[in-house]
Amino acid sequence: RRGRGHEARRRAMGKGGGSSTAGGDGFMRSLQRFDAFPKVNEDFFQRTLSGGVITLVATIVVAVLFVSQLRVFMAVNTDYELSVDSSRGEQMRIHLDVTFPRMPCSVVSLDVMDVSGEQELDVSHDIFKRRLDRRGKPIAAGEKDAVNGNKVDPETVAARRAAEKDKESGNETDAANDDERVAPQKLCGSCYGSEQTPEQCCNTCDEVREAYRLKGWAFSDPDGIEQCAKEGFSENLRLQSDEGCKIYGSLDVNKVAGNFHFAPGKSFQHGNMHVHDLMPFRTKKFDMSHKITKLSFGEAIPGVVNPLDGVKRDMQGDAGMYQYFLKVVPTVFTKKSRGVGETSTNQFSVTDHFVSVDAEQGQHLPGVFFFYDLSPIKVNIVERRDSVFGFTTNLCAIVGGVFAVSGILDATVYRGGKALRKKIDLGKQG
Repeated sequence: RRGRGHEARRRAMGKGGGSSTAGGDGFMRSLQRFDAFPKVNEDFFQRTLSGGVITLVATIVVAVLFVSQLRVFMAVNTDYELSVDSSRGEQMRIHLDVTFPRMPCSVVSLDVMDVSGEQELDVSHDIFKRRLDRRGKPIAAGEKDAVNGNKVDPETVAARRAAEKDKESGNETDAANDDERVAPQKLCGSCYGSEQTPEQCCNTCDEVREAYRLKGWAFSDPDGIEQCAKEGFSENLRLQSDEGCKIYGSLDVNKVAGNFHFAPGKSFQHGNMHVHDLMPFRTKKFDMSHKITKLSFGEAIPGVVNPLDGVKRDMQGDAGMYQYFLKVVPTVFTKKSRGVGETSTNQFSVTDHFVSVDAEQGQHLPGVFFFYDLSPIKVNIVERRDSVFGFTTNLCAIVGGVFAVSGILDATVYRGGKALRKKIDLGKQG
């Protein structure tokens, strides 16, 4: 009896395990029905010449498309947008590098004016002049130059002179109390009637010229000025007549229409007129030939070319006036791919004009003039790169699409060839 009981229990356990295994096999068979990649026994594979050629061509096409897509992924995409420039009260920086091969640094000067014709007195700048020999090689280090002349404030000069006078008076009083000390006395050169205050002194030729400029007088007779005669003003002009000049640096100007120009002589305001004093040079020949190595309104950004960079002009005749008319377009450059942020700068277009002038008549001023006007439209340039996910998606589409089309083409060629061979065999039998 005990043996029969154990045998019955083993049969019952065998039946239960069999039903569990059968259930698992049924689930696996149901899951196999979702297989989108059915397998074929290798014994049923048939490799053909046409299939090999199509596979080779498909591989080459995939490789070429992969390289092309990789180049697109690595390239930088640039989007352009237009908007109205609503900025107010800003300044813009002008970078310039202009060479005058036949104009001495002692003759040429730089002036900046706004749209009303008034000189901009609040111009901060870093403008330097470098003397060049007749072959264009530097013969001196660059020296910082004044824009719109030296801004001499007569009241400041008077206050400084008064303070110095009081100090000297104090020294003289101390000398009277001490017999061993002698008070030094400073010379005060004459300004020849151009002084702004009675206390103003002109001890150098440049100070006399500046006083004349502020007075609105022409500096017609430098040899008759004692300071200029001692410094050899006329002789220096003669010795530097064969030199050139390189003017470079940057200007920070108000963001309004205006102009800046290079012209011979010091400038001054005569009424409502902007005048350059050419009388000290005693010549009518002013060769304004020039080369613009660089001219930009703001910082450089990728893809933007300044149209005047590298422009060279050789003048024919005694004197001439070059005019460049610039249309400045505010530009904001954004580089999102690396999180650099925004860079505010400007682009510009240009047209130019040349006029031969007679310096003696005074109808036109010889020089190089840049007239700039601001556009109300702002250009927003956004630089970006494609994402890795987009590149991966396109790559999968390329591989899958090429091999899908290759499979269809291979099946068509195989079945067509098989049908053709079948017809040929039937024709032979008939």
